[in-house]
Parts: sequence; C-alpha cells; structure tokens
Amino acid sequence: MSVIVEEAQIIKALSSVIEPDLKKDLVTLGMIADVKIDTSNTVSFTVILTTPACPLKEQIKQSCIDAVRTYLPEVKAIEVTMSSKITSSCNHHKCNHNRPLKNVKNIIAVASGKGGVGKSTFAVNLAVTLAKTGAKVGLIDADLYGPSIPTMFGLIDAKVEVADKNLIPLEKYGVKLMSIGFLIDTDTAVIWRGPMASSAIKQLINEVDWQELDYLIFDLPPGTGDIQITLAQTIPLNGAIIITTPQDVALTDVSKTVSMFRKVDVPILGLVENMSYYELPDGTKDYIFGLHGGEIFAKTHGLEFLGSIPIDRQIREGGDTGTPYVLEHPRSATSEAINQAMMTVVRRISITNAQLSTEQS
Repeated sequence: MSVIVEEAQIIKALSSVIEPDLKKDLVTLGMIADVKIDTSNTVSFTVILTTPACPLKEQIKQSCIDAVRTYLPEVKAIEVTMSSKITSSCNHHKCNHNRPLKNVKNIIAVASGKGGVGKSTFAVNLAVTLAKTGAKVGLIDADLYGPSIPTMFGLIDAKVEVADKNLIPLEKYGVKLMSIGFLIDTDTAVIWRGPMASSAIKQLINEVDWQELDYLIFDLPPGTGDIQITLAQTIPLNGAIIITTPQDVALTDVSKTVSMFRKVDVPILGLVENMSYYELPDGTKDYIFGLHGGEIFAKTHGLEFLGSIPIDRQIREGGDTGTPYVLEHPRSATSEAINQAMMTVVRRISITNAQLSTEQS
C-alpha cells in the first residue's frame, strides 16, 4: 500500500529552501502557492518570484525539486510552475500612498555626467529587455532639450492623446512611452529656463495616465541640473543607473553625477561602461576611449559595475531606424550584456524592497 503524501509535508520540505538573496525560506517569504497532490503522488506547486527577470530562477526551481525528493522519496513526479509578483518600493504601512506615480511600483533613473555617452540608447534597450520578461514597463524621456525617444522608437511624428485631462502614453515593443517630443513639433527648440523645465517635468509626472507599471524608467538629461534635482525631490526613485564611456573627460563628469545622487539620497544601482571597445575584423579589440576606465571608476567609488558594452554600428542603426538593438540581435554578446545589467538592477531592487518591507512591518 502506497503512502499518501500530504500538503503539510510538501510545505515542510519547501521550508528548507532558502531564497539566495533574501536569506529566508520560500514558505516564510510567501513564495509558495497552489500546492496539489494527486492520487498517484504527483506533486505540483507554484513558486512566486519577486521579479520575472530573476537570474536565480532555475537555481531556485531545482532546489525545490531536490528538497521534495530528499524529504519525500515516495513522491512520483514533481511539477514546478515559476511565476512572479513584482514587489514595490511602496509596500509597507509607512509609505506615502499619496505620492506621485502611486500606481508605479518601481522607478529607475538612467543618468550620465555628459552627453554623447549612449545614455538614451541604453535606456531604450533596457526598457525593451525588461518588457520582454513580461514586466509592465514605462519609459519617460526627461531630456526636454534633446528628446530622443521618438526617434529611437520610430515615432517621430506621433502625438499623444488626452483623456480626462491626462496624457495617454504611446506604446511600442511592449513599453509605454512619454516624451516632450510627442507634445511639440520635431523641429521646435525648447528654450526654457530652470523653473519652466522643472514645471514641465512635474507635469509629465503628474498628468500622465500610466495606469499600473512594474517599472518606470526615466531617461534623464546629461549632467546635474534642475531636472535631475526636481525628480530626486519629487518622486521616490529606487535608484539610478549611470552610463559613462571609459575616457577621463567622461569620468570626471561622472564623479559629479555620483556626488549629486548621494547628496539627495538616491541610491546608485550601478554603472555601465558604454563604447568600451571596437572589435576589429580579426577579433582583436581596439580600446578607442581607454581601457576599463568605467570599471576602475566603479570599484574606486564603491559602485556596482554592471558591465561593458562595445561600440557597434548596429546599435547606432537600431536607434536611428526606431528598432531597438536587442530586438534585432537578441542573442548577441551586447544584448546579453544589457540583459545581465537589467537582471542585476531588478535583483537589487527586489532585495531592497524586501528589506524595507521587513524593517517597516
């Protein structure tokens, strides 16, 4: 006579599986759901991750299978469904629920010390990569003086609609989009002093109907001006990703950007070194702008280094034609580098959200 496995036994077995980042077991964290056992002792359950981009997904799944087999050898088969429920930076009782963008779970700024380092290109490809995981993603072009999102998404002549006094974001490649470029003529110069620029940014924050988003990415203008400070003081940023090139002149400006974010208490999620090298036809690398300058800077200043992205003509072409590079070349080393940077960032956000929720509960 075969022994019938009970749900409590499955739960007990899974309580031995520790989430690698959060350092607690899956049961305590509420990550196990829908436990079922049929008459032939086939077990099924769902593991609910804190982000669909979890880099440890397969490791966690295998640990669950191993735990059930170790504790309950009589189980015939194990079916694990991996799901996700993205956590929010505002998931505790002390959070100000009247804050701007209250339907947005997490807000990420992409910044640079100077222009021309590929910040917007990275922000676009990051947003598309994140949306491909199944997350609800928005991208807001906060560079009022040089908006590039309309071009990079092939929406140069597109205009947004207004409903109930709110702007309705455009959507393409699974990403909701807003830019000053959707509100003014393409060739119109924006000639605004600081207070006007800050007011315009607040309007883009408060008067856009994003509905529910898991992640909203702000593509900031370069430098440390009024717009960056306004955002830091107006919305609860989870943190900033800083883009640089390896040469000294870019890294000098990055120092100022790092200092600014630290002064306004915005965490720095990491640094990306763009235009790291150019790969020659024979496979060798030409470090046009210097060797590992961004990586060395990150280590010196205690920042997470999110990876290196080479100079690639196809990346530029993707931006010009409105088709993000990661869609055209999903298996390339560059796309993988962007994907790894994305997973590192969302992993850090999930850990911080969990810690914040524990501390405030």
